Amino acid sequence: MKVFRGFQHPDLAPACALTIGNFDGVHRGHQAMLALLRSEAAHRGVPSCVMTFEPHPRDYFAKALNKPDLAPARIATLRDKLQELARCGIDQVVVLPFDARLARQPAEDFIEQVLLRGLGVRYVLVGDDFRFGAQRTGDYAMLDAAGQRLGFDVARMNSYEVHGLRVSSSAVREALNQGRMQDVQALLGRPYSISGHVVHGRKLGRELAATTAGAGDGFRTLNLRFAHWKPAASGIFVVEVHGLADQPLKGVANLGIRPSLDPNDVNGGRVLLETHAFDWPAALGAEGGYGKIIRVDLLHKLHDELKYDGLDALTQGIAKDCDDAQAWFASRHGETSRQTTRDRI
Repeated sequence: MKVFRGFQHPDLAPACALTIGNFDGVHRGHQAMLALLRSEAAHRGVPSCVMTFEPHPRDYFAKALNKPDLAPARIATLRDKLQELARCGIDQVVVLPFDARLARQPAEDFIEQVLLRGLGVRYVLVGDDFRFGAQRTGDYAMLDAAGQRLGFDVARMNSYEVHGLRVSSSAVREALNQGRMQDVQALLGRPYSISGHVVHGRKLGRELAATTAGAGDGFRTLNLRFAHWKPAASGIFVVEVHGLADQPLKGVANLGIRPSLDPNDVNGGRVLLETHAFDWPAALGAEGGYGKIIRVDLLHKLHDELKYDGLDALTQGIAKDCDDAQAWFASRHGETSRQTTRDRI
């Protein structure tokens, strides 16, 4: 999959079948839309293309109006969104910077300058609530009329439902906010995950409980930055780590701002996913995790972030989280074993 910042690139395909949206989370509704897009693109002999925006338009207006509450909680980073779009088989993605110029652009100009001249659209697929252009004056009816006049097809996809529930980014955000990870998985069609390069932290984890029996070198963590100030999920989670060993590594993770640490933390002020894997791969060595690209699946929420009074209390809290996570994995193994026995019977 090719990724372009803006639409003025010589390697951009001269024509395409396009869909437009934020695609935060790339949930099952998005996936159905992308499957239809691919089919329509193949029928016309052109590549499939997704246009998305960074920052999110509501992020832009929240900052411009100095009203941070207007910004939606972010489900996925741009990196994870692009990975999911690639998994869906999309040929190219145009990441359009959402700035003052784009915010002021009339809907008619967006159609002619961006869709026609910039991307050469042959087919445009949008959602049932799609709006575009300055003051959100553009809608499906305007786009359809322009398509008939200018020679490209326009289609609209209605809401996608799972068990009677409308699948939307808002529904995913709500489930993440409430820690309903099973519902999140049903909406996404996969476990909720965060990926990225492992970065350095204060290396405090290896000091915690370093002398405690069974603690080894403490609670070593794999740290990923979540590149947005307002994640849809936060708290302590049971997780699996992919990318460091042949099999997923079980562990426990903290997603948030680490309220028990001081603001002079090397990652201070940034949202961080700190993951402690129960079994550290010996082949990595003490420092082998840094720089690796990993994916962390958040499977079950244990509780919200807590502020501990001192390192001893923090150590005890992490130890309890590890015990609770191990118990959760054990209970899941028991359920799987019972299901296997029933299937054999």
